[in-house]
Amino acid sequence: MGVYKNPLLTVDIIIEIESKGVILIRRKNPPYGWALPGGFVDYGESLEEAAIREAKEETDLDVKLNKQLHTYSDPRRDPRHHSISTVYIAKADGKPNAKDDAAEIGIFNESNLPDEIVFDHRSILNDYFRRVF
Repeated sequence: MGVYKNPLLTVDIIIEIESKGVILIRRKNPPYGWALPGGFVDYGESLEEAAIREAKEETDLDVKLNKQLHTYSDPRRDPRHHSISTVYIAKADGKPNAKDDAAEIGIFNESNLPDEIVFDHRSILNDYFRRVF
């Protein structure tokens, strides 16, 4: 009997903050750089539950998911492994705090995105800002 290797299932969250922009986290772990908050879906957990949990774990914010942006599945999107990510757009009020895998939090808009964005998150943000997919 063969061993099967399946892609890992993840979620990423574009958290809109009070018309100021969207939250990115600076990662504590490799690959280093700025990223959307997100992470792995736990067994027995829905995509929506995972997105809400990951947002809370990394930003300390309670989010309200408004829309699913898109699912990204390019096997090269994460240099560590093949992962498939469903991206949600969410709203939150309050002051974000860097938690869990986040070393720092920033609020950005299309005109001031940081240079060092990891994974395919720059492409995801471009889709978000242009709403083209």
